[in-house]
Amino acid sequence: MPGPLAVLKTYKLYLGGAFPRSESGRTYAVTDHTGRWLANAPLASRKDARDAVVAARRAFPRWSGATAYLRGQILYRIAEMLQSRGEQFAAEVAAAEGVTTEEAARLVAATIDRWVWYAGWTDKITQIGGGANPVAGPYFNLSTPEPTGVVAVLAPRDSALLGLVSVLAPVLATGNTAVLVTSHPRPLPALTLAEVLATSDLPAGVVNILSGDPAELGPPLAAHQDVNALDLTGAAPDEARDLEVAAAHTLKRLHRPDPDEDWQAAPGLARLRSFLETKTVWHPKGI
Repeated sequence: MPGPLAVLKTYKLYLGGAFPRSESGRTYAVTDHTGRWLANAPLASRKDARDAVVAARRAFPRWSGATAYLRGQILYRIAEMLQSRGEQFAAEVAAAEGVTTEEAARLVAATIDRWVWYAGWTDKITQIGGGANPVAGPYFNLSTPEPTGVVAVLAPRDSALLGLVSVLAPVLATGNTAVLVTSHPRPLPALTLAEVLATSDLPAGVVNILSGDPAELGPPLAAHQDVNALDLTGAAPDEARDLEVAAAHTLKRLHRPDPDEDWQAAPGLARLRSFLETKTVWHPKGI
């Protein structure tokens, strides 16, 4: 008897907690490192990017207003869900990056550890980034870090899962919402991550995932007045310069790409601090 017919999966975008097709109707073929066809991914348009920003802005008050403890618990639970689908993620990483099954499993384990590490910082970053300031006068002067807002993230092109989580998790841990543009040649781990997020307790719209060409999606996100910050990690050097110029008109926070970034190294706090604003409050003593 013949075996079951192999049907290639056609993924969808992840916007506002739903899985719509691209409004353009476009898709593109995703292949592994040998050129073997794996699946079809949606080719997001500028309209999709604008819709993602609307969803992220709508979700921002609820996510930023949640307690740090609650955000941490939601992120911890997502890590558990990532672990439960570890074999699928390992297969996708192996196909995307051309590594052995054992190396892919190690990268997935490192990804889960990275997500847990950032989850643990949700209720600690305020203590590190804020504090009481010395002033000359009968006042208290207190500084507190707060979320920036909507962050557009261009995911790394080469690290399909570990790099992806390394740029996304700090945005969420600090109370921001995200519009994530996946790696164009390696989008499948990100699109599978969308399925995990959709079945977690993460509120709809906190993460919005677009697969497509960063050269097409980057400019409208950089120029969008309702995007507060931009992570240029996945942009090519010439594209990054143009996006910086576009972002300057709306005074966005920027995280510039590092071509030599080692995703397996200890992440530090730089990305957590990249998308925080410091609010300073003065209060008279004795009242």
